[in-house]
Amino acid sequence: MEQHDQRYELESEIVNRLKYVYDPEIPVNVYDLGLIYDVELTDELDVKIRMTLTAPNCPMADELIREIHETVSTVKGVREVEINLVFDPPWDKDMMSDEARLELGLL
Repeated sequence: MEQHDQRYELESEIVNRLKYVYDPEIPVNVYDLGLIYDVELTDELDVKIRMTLTAPNCPMADELIREIHETVSTVKGVREVEINLVFDPPWDKDMMSDEARLELGLL
């Protein structure tokens, strides 16, 4: 049970840290914006993130991916971080959290 609790705490900390990474063009964090599709933690404590962008031709893509990688890499216990950029399903505003929609005046 202790290992399960440790994994849960680590996953929670990763999500918490992702909420401090903001899309450079929209004043909302990448997690609430719905750009993070999946965060997987392996048995070896490697993190695999499946994410997208608001648009495939986002000029800030490299910077955003680098910031996410650096942020998650600083979480104590994380061994390695792998980010897979996908565009299926394509992002749309329905993927945003209620908090993000409220922040942008969409609610």
